[in-house]
Amino acid sequence: MSSKARYVLAGDIGGTKTRLAVCEVAGTQLETLAEHSYPSQEYAALEDVIDAFLDTHAHRPEAACFGVAGPVRDAESRITNLPWHISAAAIANRFRLRHTSLLNDLEATAWGIQALGQHDFHTLNPGSINAAGNAAVIAAGTGLGEAGLCRVGERLQPFGTEGGHTDFSPGSELEIELLRYLKARHTHVSWERIVSGPGLVTLHEFLCQQHATPAPDWLRQQMQSGDPAAAISRAAQSGSDTQCVAALELFAHLYGAEAGNLALKIMATGGFYIGGGIAPKILQSLASGGFMAAFCAKGRMRPLLEQMPVRVILNDRTALFGPAIVAATGC
Repeated sequence: MSSKARYVLAGDIGGTKTRLAVCEVAGTQLETLAEHSYPSQEYAALEDVIDAFLDTHAHRPEAACFGVAGPVRDAESRITNLPWHISAAAIANRFRLRHTSLLNDLEATAWGIQALGQHDFHTLNPGSINAAGNAAVIAAGTGLGEAGLCRVGERLQPFGTEGGHTDFSPGSELEIELLRYLKARHTHVSWERIVSGPGLVTLHEFLCQQHATPAPDWLRQQMQSGDPAAAISRAAQSGSDTQCVAALELFAHLYGAEAGNLALKIMATGGFYIGGGIAPKILQSLASGGFMAAFCAKGRMRPLLEQMPVRVILNDRTALFGPAIVAATGC
């Protein structure tokens, strides 16, 4: 690292876990000095997690930035799937930081892409060799995040959205039935209700009902004793349960459909990225063809979408790299 390197606190704040790291940053070059994950639900506030982290690690950061799973306005955020109110100013004052900022979690991932190497991606569609222009990123996890990267001269400027909360739009008779099924449960049926970890569970329940085939006892036990979405995914990838296989296939298709929607709205001719914790775990399903078929199935816009490079982000620390880079610019 050069003499301009900064010591910063970076955070990836989600409804399930909160990951913090102290990084040494020079430009887009990062070195992680300390890192730890905490179960978000066990803490009353982000400040409590930061206290626990800094009490354990000796490094003292100059500035901080956090990617948060929710909208950010006026440097404050209320986490969508967590009862936390986060204020950048309050954190800066409490921990005597020179600067603190908040990013939408997908905006944070978008910032982190510039710190990755070619080995950090799996290509689903090579696209045009001369691809240029805006880019976009989508990520299914506890919820569904979406962000854009606007081309400004020679650089890409990330910006957050709450596109995962837009209305689900069915594209087949089965998906129309899925919408009816979800409307009986929710006043508003968003893409996040379907393209997320909880969404995979919902798809499985829906298909079991459609085919009048209850989940086998062994699967119900696995779902009750751990992460139900992970249990469904494992059963699907091993081929041990027909409804799990169908649920994961439908999930990949719907993921691709909404990804294509986002790609068109952002005009992501410079590249489309799939982030989050789920994608690397179901890489074979995403690469089997259903995702890209749905991504490109936009009528007259198919040729445009076929030219977009589409890559899965394999590095699960991208959402930490982005806040670290942004925090360092504020030092």
